[in-house]
Amino acid sequence: MELRRLRHFVVLAEELHYGRAAERLSMTQPPLSLSIQALEDELGVKLFERTRRSVALTHAGQTFLAEARAILERAANAVELARAADRGEVGRLAVGFMASSAYTLLPWVLKDFRARFPEVRLDLRELTLPQQAEAFRRGEIDVSLLRPPVTDPNLQSEIVLDESLIVALPAGHRLAGQQRISIKSLADEDFVMFPRWQGLVLHDLIVRFCLSHGVTPRIAQEASQTHAVLGLVSAGIGIALVPASSARMGLVNVVYRRLRERTPPVQTAVAWRRGDRSPVVAAFLKTVHHGARLMAAAQGEGAKAAGSAATRAPRRRTAAR
Repeated sequence: MELRRLRHFVVLAEELHYGRAAERLSMTQPPLSLSIQALEDELGVKLFERTRRSVALTHAGQTFLAEARAILERAANAVELARAADRGEVGRLAVGFMASSAYTLLPWVLKDFRARFPEVRLDLRELTLPQQAEAFRRGEIDVSLLRPPVTDPNLQSEIVLDESLIVALPAGHRLAGQQRISIKSLADEDFVMFPRWQGLVLHDLIVRFCLSHGVTPRIAQEASQTHAVLGLVSAGIGIALVPASSARMGLVNVVYRRLRERTPPVQTAVAWRRGDRSPVVAAFLKTVHHGARLMAAAQGEGAKAAGSAATRAPRRRTAAR
């Protein structure tokens, strides 16, 4: 059954006049008559009673009219839904994220994405970096926020945020009165440190930074998540070097100070499957960059947004090695 013939039927049923119906349809009366006749032949029922002076719906025609209108409406909705899906405005997106981003970049991204794409259903999953890699392999997530480098050859990634390291101190610490602290003044301090696990890059980054300035960190305790590290600092276990965005977590009894020395960047990247052309993924990548710019602007000198994403082919990528 052709949608074109259904539309001809609905317009004629509304006008009950071949001339007016043909004019609305931008066609002449003979093709309209042939179209209606073909529809009646296909259905095997008579839809209109015709006389020289009038056109009226039969009982079958009246019953069919409601269904024909519903079919045309569903067809129009299907077309718009397909176009919206092509623009990335509908669908489902599974997002993996590291715990620290839930307090930092992720809220900026989610608020913006939900405002722009309210019909996309988000499936958010807090995962460690090794868990994210496994989730990609299983097809359980579509994109993720993580620390580079990304070494899986099946993934593409793009750095979206560079942050400096800052010092987290227990409230009342002897150095809390200084606006900026030299890394060398931490030589005799106990450190709360991220562990050196596979997929966790902060341990080596912090240790290399300290050693480059003649400081060997004296590790008192380790914790794998930023909020756990800061909780131990709050308890007075030691001091910690953490990404600048960590100050947004707002833990009590913790003060944050910048370092005098230039620190190595703590980077956040967004990763997705290599060759994935999903419009929803492309829309999320653009929103991640926009969220990173908003966060960096709010955070000031502690963070810098990196690059900008194109709709389907982001420009700056960290190549898998």
